[in-house]
Amino acid sequence: MESFGLNIDDIRGQGYDNGSNMKGKHQGVQKQLLDINPRALHMPCACHSLNLTLCDMAKSCEKAASFFGIVQKIYILFSKCTKRWKVLLDHVPSLTVKSLSNTRWESRIKSVQAIRYHAPQLKSAISELREANDTDLNEKEDAKNILKTFGRFEFILGMVIWYDVLFAVNTVSKKLQSSSMCIDTALQQIEDMRNYFDNYRNQGFDSSMAMAKNIASELGLEPSFRVKRKGKRKKHFDETDDHEEILETERAFKVNYF
Repeated sequence: MESFGLNIDDIRGQGYDNGSNMKGKHQGVQKQLLDINPRALHMPCACHSLNLTLCDMAKSCEKAASFFGIVQKIYILFSKCTKRWKVLLDHVPSLTVKSLSNTRWESRIKSVQAIRYHAPQLKSAISELREANDTDLNEKEDAKNILKTFGRFEFILGMVIWYDVLFAVNTVSKKLQSSSMCIDTALQQIEDMRNYFDNYRNQGFDSSMAMAKNIASELGLEPSFRVKRKGKRKKHFDETDDHEEILETERAFKVNYF
C-alpha cells in the first residue's frame, strides 16, 4: 500500500471475503491493518456472504441437493478423459458443463445453464456414452441413472426454477461488484431483486411449469409428476383417482421445494 502512496491511517470501513487469510484474527490482513490503524474496522463482504448463503440454500432442501448432485455427476461423467469431453463438445459445441464449487455459487448457474438450454443435446451425448463399447460397466450404469433422472419431470422443473433464481441473483451480484457502482444504485438493485422474488414466489411456479413442459416435450417426456406405484387392489368409492394423485404430488413439490 505504501508503494502506491496510500496512507494506512486513512483506511476506514473495509469488506473482506470470509477466508482466514483476509479476516483471520491472528494473521489475517484485517488484523495486520488493525495493528497499524485501530480505526480500520472491517465487515464480511456482502457479495461473498450472499455467495455462501445461496450455496447453503442449495443444500437445505433434499430435492435441491439431489438436483445439484446430478449436475455434478454429469460433469464427472464427461470430464474423466478428453475423448468423453469431445463427445460432449460434438453435441454441445458452444457450451460445456461446469464443476460445482462449494463456495462460488456462480459455478452453479453455468452448470444449470448448460442443461437448461441444451437438454436434448446433452441427453444425446449421455446416451452415446452409455452405448459406447469403450465405456466400462460402472460408468454405463452412471449414464443410465443420469438418463433416468433426465426422464423425470421433477428434475426438469427444478432445473428451470434454479436457473431463474441463480440468473436473477448473479445479474445483481455482478453489478454490485462493479467499481463504478454507487451505493444508492446498489440499494435500488437489491430492492428490485427482492421485488422480483416476491413476484416469482407468487407467479413463478406457474411460469416455470409452462417452461418445463415445453422442455419435456422437446425431450419426448411426459410433462407430469410421477405417482408412486401402489399395489393393485379394488378402489373404494371415496378414493381419489390418478389425476388427483398427480395434483397432490404437484402441490407437495410446490410446498416442499418451490
